[in-house]
Amino acid sequence: MRQIVLSILVENTPGVLSRISGLFTRRGYNIDSITACTTQDQKFSRITIAVSGDDMILKQIKNQLSKLEDVVKIFELENSKSVCRELILAKIRANKTEKQEVITIADIFRAKVVDVSKDNLMIELTGNVNKIEAFINLISDFGVIEIVRTGITGLSRGEDNSNIF
Repeated sequence: MRQIVLSILVENTPGVLSRISGLFTRRGYNIDSITACTTQDQKFSRITIAVSGDDMILKQIKNQLSKLEDVVKIFELENSKSVCRELILAKIRANKTEKQEVITIADIFRAKVVDVSKDNLMIELTGNVNKIEAFINLISDFGVIEIVRTGITGLSRGEDNSNIF
């Protein structure tokens, strides 16, 4: 099994996200992460979906998505030709003496402390999936109270504009 990231340009119509996620439900495919937002042109939205499967299933997913009426274009964001990022907010339990240690780890990952209270810190981190996972592994010893993740989003590198209109 492998994971791919699909950047899908869709018409910005009511229910478009529901129709796309419904396709996955009907076919029994799982979504690893999904993000959606309007583009610079309010007539269109971009949905970024990370999915896993074997080559046959991934091909079926692309084929089924391309059949949906609202879908304008589908573009696979390949690792070597694109930049993909994810944002997390992590609330970490830390007493007075542990706070500096957590801040040091955050600094190493170029994360930001966005909230501090008596017994915990909230850290914001943006990066690729490997960076996010490494950070989570390091802070887990302190006691993670909660983590929220945005899901993967990305763009093709350089002058490659084939994933826009």
